[in-house]
Amino acid sequence: MDPTNLTPPTQDERLLALLAHILQIVSWFIGPLVIFLVKRDSLFVRFHALQALLWQAVLVVGWGIGMVGFMVAIFVTIATQPQNPHPNASPTAFFLGAFGFWLLMMGAMVLNLVLGIVYGIKANNGEWARYPLLGRLAWRFCSNKG
Repeated sequence: MDPTNLTPPTQDERLLALLAHILQIVSWFIGPLVIFLVKRDSLFVRFHALQALLWQAVLVVGWGIGMVGFMVAIFVTIATQPQNPHPNASPTAFFLGAFGFWLLMMGAMVLNLVLGIVYGIKANNGEWARYPLLGRLAWRFCSNKG
């Protein structure tokens, strides 16, 4: 089923789809989840809310992997330190790892902000815009339910 052949979304549907994308910026998965569950009868809203939910799931998995990697780096740094280190010696690997982890988290937050705004505007314009990689999965799930 091709989304371009469907009836255009109503103003309410476009607004709810916009909110699903924008609310993910401040409420993570909760806003899109509420919209997804409340407006299940609209394919347009369900599609956009599901994309936001899938993106939030990717973020959570990525953050979890990042946290595990950061903790491993901390323990490796501790284990590889000499028994009697110089008093002014700093664990360089720890600080580089902390900075790298922080940089990745900030990058993810900026990407979350950009995706929420860009796809929120597209949803408000009535477009069936798909997130890269996740949009196809969301469409497959939503079109099978419709």
